[in-house]
Amino acid sequence: MKKSKTLIAALALVCLSSTLPVFAQDDGIPVTRMSRLRGLGGDARQFDQQSKLQYDQMLQQAHQKDAVATERNPQLIRLRAIAQRLIPFTTRWNPDSANWKWEVNLLNSPTVNAFCMPGGRIAFYNGILVKLNLTDDEVAMVMGHEIAHALREHAREQAGKNTITSFGARIAGAIGSAYFGVDPRLGDAAAGAVAQGAALSFSRGDESEADLVGLDLAARAGFDPRAGIALWQKMSSVNKAQPLPFLSTHPSGSKRIEDMDKNMYLVLPVFARARGLDPQNLPPYRSLALPKP
Repeated sequence: MKKSKTLIAALALVCLSSTLPVFAQDDGIPVTRMSRLRGLGGDARQFDQQSKLQYDQMLQQAHQKDAVATERNPQLIRLRAIAQRLIPFTTRWNPDSANWKWEVNLLNSPTVNAFCMPGGRIAFYNGILVKLNLTDDEVAMVMGHEIAHALREHAREQAGKNTITSFGARIAGAIGSAYFGVDPRLGDAAAGAVAQGAALSFSRGDESEADLVGLDLAARAGFDPRAGIALWQKMSSVNKAQPLPFLSTHPSGSKRIEDMDKNMYLVLPVFARARGLDPQNLPPYRSLALPKP
């Protein structure tokens, strides 16, 4: 009798599990632990409140200039539909995102940019959609990248890193000034240069991580990760006068493409599974041509 009940329970569990969606969490881009330096950058709730205040102020100013897309705007509807596909997969990278009050808005500006503030507050500028003629897959790459910054709490992490590097650089500058007998103001200037260089390096690292997390999010939502490469090819064509990589807070376009390409084997099977495709026989990715100047 006991064996019979055990068998029935096992069969019931099998039947139940067969009706539930199955998510392979061990494939795709590996999830790494977030930096402990976030704790030095301030309280998470305070960061969220400050983010909401800044986002609301930005929207208020944009409304005064009639620069916020209306609810019926086709591009805004498109952005929100893409966001709805990405958001369910954000908890893999940050469980707290399940409780975020997600927002998506479109600003009528020619600026080629987009961002996601802490707490899931997303904004796109119309310029990035129009000037790059983005496909839905490419929009998902941009959005996934920006969401990744919020998920990995890069703003708090950067604040913590800046605190450490600024303090350490000042100490080093003071010691150097005392030892070599130079003007302390020169030591302060050198310390500032060291801190700025470290901050640039940290920011480039955050950008690289956001690229890969964005690839993972998009692939799980059924967007072709190969669009990330097409996106940066377009971006490089439009932004000819970009600064040198070691002086920029962003990696160069070629470096981003190289890193994405190296990790494509991890996300293409995820994308294929999401779309019900054969990962060994994927159709080529097709982008859209840049608008003629």
